[in-house]
Amino acid sequence: MLALRPLTALKGVGPKQLEKLHKLGLFVVQDLLFHLPLRYQDKTHLTPIDNLYAGAELLVEGEVFAHTLTSTRAGRRNSLLVKLIAPSGATLTLRFFHFHPAQAKQFSRGKVVRVFGEVRLSANGFEMVHPSIEFINPNVPPALSNTLTPVYPTCEGLGQISLLKLMVQALAELNQNPLADLLPNPVLDTLELPSLNHALLTLHQPQPEDDLSLIKQFKHPAQQRLIIEELITHQVALQQLRQQEQTRFAPQLPASRLCNALLTSLPFELTQAQQRVLQQIQHDLAQPHPMQRLVQGDVGSGKTVVAALAAIQAADAGYQVAIMAPTEILAEQHLNAFSEWLNPLDIEVTWLNGRMKAAEKRFRLAQIESGDAKVVIGTHALFQDAVEFNRLGLVVIDEQHRFGVHQRLSLHQKGHRIVLEGAEDLENAAEVQEPQEAQEVPKNLNSSSATAGQFHHPHQLIMTATPIPRTLAMTAYGDLDLSVIDELPPGRKPIDTAVLSNTKRTEVMAHLVAKCAQGVQAYWVCPLIEESELLHAQAAEVTANYFIAHYPHLRVGLIHGRLKGEQKALVMNAFKAHQLDLLVATTVIEVGVNVPNASLMIIENAERLGLAQLHQLRGRVGRGDKQSHCVLLYQAPLSATAKARLNIMRQTNDGFIIAEEDLRIRGPGDVLGTHQTGTLHFRIADLRRDSQWVDAALHWAKYLVQTQSPAIEALQARWVGQKIDYQHA
Repeated sequence: MLALRPLTALKGVGPKQLEKLHKLGLFVVQDLLFHLPLRYQDKTHLTPIDNLYAGAELLVEGEVFAHTLTSTRAGRRNSLLVKLIAPSGATLTLRFFHFHPAQAKQFSRGKVVRVFGEVRLSANGFEMVHPSIEFINPNVPPALSNTLTPVYPTCEGLGQISLLKLMVQALAELNQNPLADLLPNPVLDTLELPSLNHALLTLHQPQPEDDLSLIKQFKHPAQQRLIIEELITHQVALQQLRQQEQTRFAPQLPASRLCNALLTSLPFELTQAQQRVLQQIQHDLAQPHPMQRLVQGDVGSGKTVVAALAAIQAADAGYQVAIMAPTEILAEQHLNAFSEWLNPLDIEVTWLNGRMKAAEKRFRLAQIESGDAKVVIGTHALFQDAVEFNRLGLVVIDEQHRFGVHQRLSLHQKGHRIVLEGAEDLENAAEVQEPQEAQEVPKNLNSSSATAGQFHHPHQLIMTATPIPRTLAMTAYGDLDLSVIDELPPGRKPIDTAVLSNTKRTEVMAHLVAKCAQGVQAYWVCPLIEESELLHAQAAEVTANYFIAHYPHLRVGLIHGRLKGEQKALVMNAFKAHQLDLLVATTVIEVGVNVPNASLMIIENAERLGLAQLHQLRGRVGRGDKQSHCVLLYQAPLSATAKARLNIMRQTNDGFIIAEEDLRIRGPGDVLGTHQTGTLHFRIADLRRDSQWVDAALHWAKYLVQTQSPAIEALQARWVGQKIDYQHA
């Protein structure tokens, strides 16, 4: 079977060559066929030296007229200059900076050479630098290629010639033994796309009449045929995960009267968007299978109180809630908010962090294991093996993109607890073995009727204040239900944003001091802790010391990642209590810090931060009823990308518009924080470029899953492999 044939079946692939191919992610012949060219060279016709033009890659033939060694600078290695001449007298110079003396001797006068390379215009006229060369017999010239020549992605020690030889063998086998066209005919007919094998042959060996401009833009039908298959396969995996979750048992958590008690005690009313999302969550929690819901909400939209109401529903049903935050600052803020809301309802709230002393940590762990602590808040400390939940029913993950896949999966698995209603002692519990796979649970089974031997998965509520573009959310989180809080609390005013050169820094400082004298609180954000001339970034410590030295009446606090947790907490609490006028900080305050009186934000060296980070930082102000302002200071000169980012920040406060631009600029891996995890890695598809195919891919993925297509397993083997294991984390 061609698809699974090992690469060692190809001529020329030994152990060393195989190791290099593995570095490129190539393991079987099918992988080689899906290793597409980066670009193409047109060696199908010769261009006379008389007709050369700068900037083009051309195939040229000429007679060696002379060769010389020359050096342009003292101490530099000689370069080899070879002059080719046409019958008309027109000339082309070949320049080689790296060459062997024996190579120079090859260019004897009168020899005929065929070269391919980019034509440049220099003081010597037209020239090529390090072209590919072939000495030919003019009486029996070699035939020209009848297809465009592909240039493949490669790695050190594996040259284009070696890779081309392997491709030729693989394509010859493809012609004899075509790959299975796994997409059903209705898909190909509806989308009007070619067969898989025709697409592969076209892309590896495009003919001169093929539209190379379409191929360069990734708009050729052959490319789109592969893109749609890859996207469909990815969506199939997500749809199967969604189906799998529906078969797992979760505790049914009925609506709680305590939710109404909290709502009536709040000094504000929920927005319609919050109410809508809360109803969706409450409905999910009452089901016998795990909720898998992603809640998106722009900065300040009120996700935390919605999570608190979900926690009440779980706690009142007798289950524990784990709330995971990416930073200690945000975790402590959640602790304060949840304690204020839940303690009056007799729901015990506790937390874990990495800096607790041993005795306190033992006490907290015992609280969690006994079940006395109903709501547990923490950072990565919740991942530790020592953390044993008694009856985990709900996991809330805040700013999920900041956690690695394996971390999220680790916390999720802590809920795989055996349900032992009526078990008399722990020894009985130890005898019950958790099955390898989740068993299907009858629709009417609830937590009270569970028997020994069954186990449950916790419900998952995943939250992000970094809005995710629709097509990206569908592709990355297609196994989750999506809720959007698309409304800000009433009274919130848009933040006025200005972009200023760093030359205005002193004036901005004076303006800030004047505002603080009027009762305003302000942030001054620096991206680095220490001075760095290389990055032209002012350090937080230097800036704080400047304010203290020049404005002695200004109450200044400093916070950065190197401070111990206790110090951070002291500074933040002082700022919240308005015991400080100015908080100088690094980007450690990016997420979750909530001080309603703070209405002025200065971000220094803003050109060095991404759109999502700038939007999150700006969201630390604008949380009260005052008009808030944000100043983005930049260090000239600005790159085109940095200029575009700052203009977007100045033009809009809408996080969803900003997210779309962020996707366009940075790409999906960086936007989701999965760049290092590989969870959203595509071989051919690119969500920035191919977003128009996402809806079609979802439609046909559902079709394949619903019809139980036998092609699903083969599609996943071809495109996804083992990556599917972590998609649901």
